[in-house]
Amino acid sequence: MAINKKSIFCYSILLGRLLCPPLAFASHYGGELVLSTTSDPKSFNDIIAKETSTTLVTDLIFEGLTTTNVETLKVEPHLAKSWEASEDGLTWIFHLRDDVYWNDGTPFNADDVIFTYNDLIYNPDIPSSSRDIFTIDGQILNVEKVDDRTVQFVLPVKFAPFLRSLSQPILPKHKLEQAVKDKTFNFTWGIDTDPKEIVGTGPFQLQRYDPGQRLIFVRNPRYWKQSKEGDRFPYLNKIIYLIVQNADVELLKFLEGTLDAYALRGLDYPLLKPLEKEKNFALYDLGPDMGSQFIFFNQNPGTNPHTREPFVTPYKLKWFTDLRFRQAVAHTIDKQKIIEIVKNGLGYPQDSSLGPGAGFFNNPNVRIYLYDLAKAKEILASAGYADRDGDGYLEDPQGHLLEFSLYTNSGSTERMDIAAIIRHDLELLGMKVNFRALEFNTLVGKLTSTFDYDAIVLGLTGGIEPHFGKNVWTSNGQLHLWNPHQEIPQTPWEKRIDELFTLGVQELDENKRKVIYDEFQDIVSEQLPVIYTVLSAKIFAVRNKFGNLRPSNYGNVFHNLEEIYINEDSR
Repeated sequence: MAINKKSIFCYSILLGRLLCPPLAFASHYGGELVLSTTSDPKSFNDIIAKETSTTLVTDLIFEGLTTTNVETLKVEPHLAKSWEASEDGLTWIFHLRDDVYWNDGTPFNADDVIFTYNDLIYNPDIPSSSRDIFTIDGQILNVEKVDDRTVQFVLPVKFAPFLRSLSQPILPKHKLEQAVKDKTFNFTWGIDTDPKEIVGTGPFQLQRYDPGQRLIFVRNPRYWKQSKEGDRFPYLNKIIYLIVQNADVELLKFLEGTLDAYALRGLDYPLLKPLEKEKNFALYDLGPDMGSQFIFFNQNPGTNPHTREPFVTPYKLKWFTDLRFRQAVAHTIDKQKIIEIVKNGLGYPQDSSLGPGAGFFNNPNVRIYLYDLAKAKEILASAGYADRDGDGYLEDPQGHLLEFSLYTNSGSTERMDIAAIIRHDLELLGMKVNFRALEFNTLVGKLTSTFDYDAIVLGLTGGIEPHFGKNVWTSNGQLHLWNPHQEIPQTPWEKRIDELFTLGVQELDENKRKVIYDEFQDIVSEQLPVIYTVLSAKIFAVRNKFGNLRPSNYGNVFHNLEEIYINEDSR
């Protein structure tokens, strides 16, 4: 691909309307939810976010025109109450809700939608990953205001996931327009921003950020959404995210009762399962993670504009761009050992770029690289890598020692364990691997800014719509991990993936779309720009204190956070 007291709230907003939750449901209101994260946010700016440490914050604050029902997987209205389309499917009219306000009291309207798409997403000076999603075959959507409550989208071509893509968060024009004019938007809403300045339409608003300690969100009293009975959401007063060092600390804080929920690692299961009754929590197994975990190598041929030094040592770049080198590494990933040791048997091998959690679009017939060190050694030998000086390590044909650095993020103990297993087996091949764990945002900086790395073990979020990975898979994508920001595809296979994403987004027949995205997954498995490891089983431990809890693989445990309340006898 990132939270007390019994009371009744009445809030006066614009036009003098009095919004009071019905007395019959007063007992639902109040209390707080305490969760955790292993990294500080990198920013509060959703448009430029490329990391979950930021979206953990922004997902609570901002909303889109549509949303996906996590149970039916159908697209439903959100900030837009309805829409209609022309017969050719290219012109769409969206009618906006008239009861939505930004949490500072300013009415939400069409200007905010136009601003988000035209001034932010399509602004070439703003590094938005969303621009990749909303650009089709080099063409952009035409977004125009009809009136204050009506917006028109004109598509250049048919766009299969159009409605689903409009979950894109909308940002407030009145708060950010000046920053765009001043060309300071990319530095706006950084982590040093006063939380009062972060204005959204979502169910919660940021109240406080203490670096390295906590994020505190409070109920947005102007939130528009209501229950069928007229109960105004959200029910919770407060959400607190504790910022902790790693998953081990998260586990301890859950066991001591500080946290209300915890995402299990496989090794935690035999410890927590017997404690469900005693500690008054329940375990929810939601199936395979929709994301992915993999190792990849730096194939960026560019140079640092400041130092004029290459991002990657030239002889290392030859290794990393050598398919035979990557194939050997693929045969070195012992997925079953990782599942057994790291996941305690609660995991799934991943071979395709769209894992089994993606459902319909998963291609189970991609090329599979079985764990086979003998095969890996054979491939390396055929490519000219050999131990020329008898020191136990391989050298390339020019005599350079096969030595490189391998990074991952320190907050993920499982990922560190996976990296350690990979390192061990790579050294059995004769490679010298220097492993380092970095703070998450430091690692993201190497990946997206300085490009100063050899290899990384990392993960990405995922979903059910292949096109939403366009920013990773197309050659000019903002998150084209192994070699970003290509002006033109640098390999024939990357060019073909570009073509497939253009075809796939314009094909409306689901079965034909699957054929297209199956080919994309085949190419990735053959060319190995990333080398997959394993997927976790998504298992959560949650206190038995919440009402309206409806865990879902697509939306996780707290996907309907605005509806969740604390049972009265648990406060």
